[in-house]
Amino acid sequence: MAKKNSNKKNKIPSQDKSFNSSRRNLLKSVGVVGAAVGAGTATNVIAQDSPQARLETSPITPEALEVLTAQEAETLESICNCLIPSDENGPGAQEARAVHYIDKSLASHNKDARELYMVSLQAIDSYARKTRGRPFYQLISDYQNSILLAVQNNKVSGCSPSGSGFFNMVRNDTIDGTFCDPYYGGNQNFVGWDMLKYPGVRLSTTEAEVAQGAALAPNHQSAYNHDTYTKTAGNSVANQRRGGHNA
Repeated sequence: MAKKNSNKKNKIPSQDKSFNSSRRNLLKSVGVVGAAVGAGTATNVIAQDSPQARLETSPITPEALEVLTAQEAETLESICNCLIPSDENGPGAQEARAVHYIDKSLASHNKDARELYMVSLQAIDSYARKTRGRPFYQLISDYQNSILLAVQNNKVSGCSPSGSGFFNMVRNDTIDGTFCDPYYGGNQNFVGWDMLKYPGVRLSTTEAEVAQGAALAPNHQSAYNHDTYTKTAGNSVANQRRGGHNA
């Protein structure tokens, strides 16, 4: 009888099973083209393939942060890893440095979301400590998934603009950080594009290359490796500094 109770205790609650969908489903929801350009428009579904438990060590590789605190980065890294996990199928958001992308975005074009991240990450970590006795990043993946499901269902107080609102925002930002052009700080070593079998930016392609489809060898080039894009970006920055007027 004791053995039966022990096994029951270790099972994931049935409500959490629906939370765990495959990496393949995530990639289907994103789409190769949308993900490669970094415009997250995915639906409200999480992808999780049971990454190994991370109990005592921080998942963050030390590097300079622009706006996130170290504690916020630890919590966010674990959330990103739940959304796009590292597993037997390959690297995920952690290797792509999705957190680095999000941090850079919060310091620039996405600065209006900085406070939303601050209060929501604090609320999630506080909930983890209260219900599980540990910081969020130290919990095993099953517990992390359970908490994120509670966030998605608006059962974790303190998230802004709401639990579901923050969940959707961080999920889209994680997708952007994993699959964007590396120029923007994520998709390190092109791991996101390799996951999608996206061959990289090409200014032109031959019929033979098109015929190869997904078998086409990746060129691992950012759009900004090409002078056309680099000059366009440079001119845009210069125009902004001059108040939007050409010299």
